[in-house]
Amino acid sequence: MSIPVVSPLLRALKNTLMAALALVLVFEEWGWDVLSGLLAWVARLPVLAWLERRIRSLPPWAALLTFALPALALLPVKLLALWLFGQGHAAWGLGLLLGAKLLGTAILARLFSLTQPALMQLAWFARWYPRWKAWKDRLLAWVRGSAVWQGARRVKTAVKVWWRGLKG
Repeated sequence: MSIPVVSPLLRALKNTLMAALALVLVFEEWGWDVLSGLLAWVARLPVLAWLERRIRSLPPWAALLTFALPALALLPVKLLALWLFGQGHAAWGLGLLLGAKLLGTAILARLFSLTQPALMQLAWFARWYPRWKAWKDRLLAWVRGSAVWQGARRVKTAVKVWWRGLKG
């Protein structure tokens, strides 16, 4: 029996896709806590606090819909951004895409924190979520251990030190 050889092209494609996915996950990892906290602060308003209490009390399948619908609602916005790119409006398309990503991450992070207890009551979710989390954590650890990430951290630290020196 021969061992299949993975072509260099397939390996390069896989590595490219993993790097792109890693960038998205790094952004979401950063934004998840920060943006969710920002929305939690905004949710202290009485109307939003009432809405959050209602979301927390949803049964599992309603919680799943509440979590999934905003993600699906962002799809047309992202398609509009792609259309703008195609029409030669790269700045508008990029702005729309980044804005949708920020808003979407903020909303989904907050909704997940509100619906996670109900979602974990769904057997398939409770089975697959820890696997997804473990895979994501391994990918993020790989990114953070990479030479590019470490170099970027050194540059960031040097810029901070330089900036503090300017401020005196």
